[in-house]
Amino acid sequence: MKLGPKAAAAAITVSAALALTACGGGATGANNPAAAKTTTLTLGTVQEIRSWDPAQAHVGHILQPYQAAYDSLLLREPDGKLSPMLATTWKYNDANTKLTVDLRTDVTFSDGAKFDAEAAKANLDHFKTANGPQMAQLTAVTDVAVVDADTIELNLSTPDPSLEFYLSQAAGLMGSPKALGTEAIKTEPVGSGPYVMDKAATVKDSQSVFTARKDYWNNGLQKFQKVTFKTLTDLTARTNALVSGQVDGTLLDPKTGKQAEGAKMALVTNQVDWQGLLLMDRDGATNPALGNLKVRQAINYAFDRKTILDQVLLGQGTPTSQPFGKASGAWTEELENYYSYDPAKAKQLLKEAGYETGVTLDVPSVPGFETQLAVVKQQLADVGITLNVGSAITNTYTSDVAAKKFSSIYFTLFQGEPWVAINQIVSTKALYNPFKNASPELQAKIDAVQNGAKDAPKLAQEVNKYVVEQAWFAPLFRVNQMYYHNSKITVTPQIQQAVPSIYNYSPA
Repeated sequence: MKLGPKAAAAAITVSAALALTACGGGATGANNPAAAKTTTLTLGTVQEIRSWDPAQAHVGHILQPYQAAYDSLLLREPDGKLSPMLATTWKYNDANTKLTVDLRTDVTFSDGAKFDAEAAKANLDHFKTANGPQMAQLTAVTDVAVVDADTIELNLSTPDPSLEFYLSQAAGLMGSPKALGTEAIKTEPVGSGPYVMDKAATVKDSQSVFTARKDYWNNGLQKFQKVTFKTLTDLTARTNALVSGQVDGTLLDPKTGKQAEGAKMALVTNQVDWQGLLLMDRDGATNPALGNLKVRQAINYAFDRKTILDQVLLGQGTPTSQPFGKASGAWTEELENYYSYDPAKAKQLLKEAGYETGVTLDVPSVPGFETQLAVVKQQLADVGITLNVGSAITNTYTSDVAAKKFSSIYFTLFQGEPWVAINQIVSTKALYNPFKNASPELQAKIDAVQNGAKDAPKLAQEVNKYVVEQAWFAPLFRVNQMYYHNSKITVTPQIQQAVPSIYNYSPA
């Protein structure tokens, strides 16, 4: 159960003591310019928003711009705690199959429509049917019932330990019911959030400009008079924009970060993803060798993780043998170095498995990972494993993985909440378990997480342990996401996000 007073969200502030990210011009006082606060925030974003319909919102880097226009039902604080936002209190029934949510009664959308239970239901229903990129977030929700003007019930087909988290993400964004599903909302958001779009200043594929909404109900979250998101898909362009002062904060990488540091930009780093091999054909359906546990373990022992990290990411990360991140609660110290670098042991395991003459792995080339694949190929070759890197895939990546076209792939994956991660990489419903590998032992552990509610993170440690011991993956390292900003502002990092939430930025 999560409880909080209706006014609690208004008290959420961002600590100015933590150095973190972005802002754009400053106001100047007539008599004392030095004392003036920065009133504008300009951020470099990695991708253009293709539709401002809240049901089309994504996660990660792309969630931040939506937060300017839309409030969510729940607010996820920088440390991951869930607090009231448009929802004031929420509580499950004993079976964790019904979530009752009480709502604020003093909120309107930017078009004047009132936020109430009917509006919340309209959004949740729309999210389930709009075919957005995150529509799976409400898969377990069978229907949304209006109890009274400020109360709704979400009925679930099965318990979903991630539902509250999702209500702070894409699924929880609330738009005006008058605008949902219209053509207009695709280009101009209509929400109850802290900012409204300045349509005249917004330029497609270039920038989206927002101004502070008058009489916003929670001005504690409204830190700037103007917020601009500049679309800068090219890494070099983002670096130059930050160093030259065109933007106040943006996401870079270890190499471009050196230039930012030379220009006295501050760094905020957060480990959000892991990189490594996904050994997906664990029953050996298309590659019999991968059906042998000792072969999968040999692959893990073949890697000098620290050397690879130093070579490809200048040491910006942490070597690991586990796919669950520290912030998830499923991470354990004992699994961190479960597979140490031991090429002799790798060769011995291959011999015991009957593959002394070698093993071949076929993986696709994924743009951006060419250097990683070259180093991985060499280290595998040192123990007698041949890595064949095929042609590059881009637009068909997800469908190709789902169609079992690859027995293995090298990729980077989000280390989210336990149930989110399980349904991404472990369960038989997971995209990255396309061969639907399973066992009664593992399924029992997954079921325990699903039904464990408050104990889900601790129970997920057993799932983590199982997939590490069974070598379902060959993780190499958790990656430092590197967000740089200038001195005009302060930002608090957001757990499990490379790009902080919009609420985390403040004038310096």
